[in-house]
Amino acid sequence: MTSLPTEAPSSAQTLKREFSFGSAFAFSFAFISPIVALYGIFGLAITAAGPSFWWGFLIVFGGQLLVALVFAMLVSRWPLEGSIYQWSNRMLGAGYGWFAGWFYIWTLTIAMATVALGAAGFIANILGIHEPSGTQVALIAFVVLALGTLINLAGRGILKGFMFASIIAEVVGSIGLGVWLLIAHREHDLSVLFDGGASLDAAEGYFAVGGPFLLAMVFIGFSFVGFESAGSIAEEVHEPRKNLPKAVLFSISFIAVVVMFSSLAIILATPENASELPGYDVDPVYAVLTAQLGAGIALPLQALFAIGFIASFLALQTSASRLIWAKARDGALPFSTALTKLSRVQRQPVGPILITTVIGTALFLLSNVAENLYTMMVNFTSGGFYLSFLFPVVAFAATVLRRAWRPGPFSIGRWTPVVAVAALVWVVFELVNIAWPRELNGNAWLDWSVIVGAAALTVIGALIYARVRRRIVPVDSSAILLPVSDGAER
Repeated sequence: MTSLPTEAPSSAQTLKREFSFGSAFAFSFAFISPIVALYGIFGLAITAAGPSFWWGFLIVFGGQLLVALVFAMLVSRWPLEGSIYQWSNRMLGAGYGWFAGWFYIWTLTIAMATVALGAAGFIANILGIHEPSGTQVALIAFVVLALGTLINLAGRGILKGFMFASIIAEVVGSIGLGVWLLIAHREHDLSVLFDGGASLDAAEGYFAVGGPFLLAMVFIGFSFVGFESAGSIAEEVHEPRKNLPKAVLFSISFIAVVVMFSSLAIILATPENASELPGYDVDPVYAVLTAQLGAGIALPLQALFAIGFIASFLALQTSASRLIWAKARDGALPFSTALTKLSRVQRQPVGPILITTVIGTALFLLSNVAENLYTMMVNFTSGGFYLSFLFPVVAFAATVLRRAWRPGPFSIGRWTPVVAVAALVWVVFELVNIAWPRELNGNAWLDWSVIVGAAALTVIGALIYARVRRRIVPVDSSAILLPVSDGAER
């Protein structure tokens, strides 16, 4: 069969296929690792809603599993670098797809910088800098950024090795610590998951709109993203139409199990006098683990946290660079010719990787001088993921409901319309829940940060799109890529 030029890259634009199913799974796992997810949201969620916040994991996981099923079907049909951008483009047109990719690029890049700053805090503690200044944190984050960039440029072999090592470290650490806490340091029975929110329910309307439980779901929403990242490297994966749907679904399921188990173990091991533990109000996870396992656990824990954050950083940078490259290949960005060039030996998109490095460095510098910028970055990142998810989910639902959907090898058959609509309802609900301007920060800019950030990116994006729209290469949305014998696609 003759290949379609709008669907298949030329040899000069061909990435190496060096990732297997295991590598794609490891990549998605590392993107939002259990360590990052747990450490990033546990303190916020339990402060907002008490131990009963744990039930929010089940709700968010159920909603995100619907989205994962949609993405598994999409990547099965269009296993192309750039995932969300590519799928949206092929279902509802170039302009729609362009903005999907635009928001996702910035979400990934801001998340990358945020995770690097998070890793810097742990690395500072390992180095004996227990109260690092903003300058010291920014400097360490820049070192993480520089080393991560070198790893990404060095080739996929090193990247794969680091991802697999991080999985081993995180699973052993998360599950191992959880099992030990439940066996030797359990302080409560499962009733605490119901009693923990009882007083809040009576006093503040626990399940009310804007109440504690929905606020906890805002934070939990950050725990179950990243499964879509397997599609970001689709053209680097062997037999992608078979392997990528499995990687998407397995990664979200495995991460959910690990995060929910670890959180449950920490809740049940939390002492009655938890509020009196040193540092509990700042970092309840670390405070509980130190209280139950002793001060000697401190350094290994810091190292474990640092590994999780660095692995997440690498996956985020890789995803962002591949999305920039994919858009540039379609002529959808300024300086597209330069951005599509690949390194000669490793076939890596050098320009896009370096762009993420420059943007990350600028964010580090700004976070050191601009008050509340880090908090705004964290706030926007969570909403940015769900805003980015909304584009392909809306497009998929519209395509299915008008009976124009042609499935790839992975399909859920007659359940497709039900899942498409349910996934759309879920993403809209969680995006509104995240973006809702609650008065939490004592600062209107922070309370409205998701809406303000999305509006600013829309204006800037519209200006750039107006400049490049005539150069965008059209695609054949009806085409389905066909596998050839060596696992490549054409």
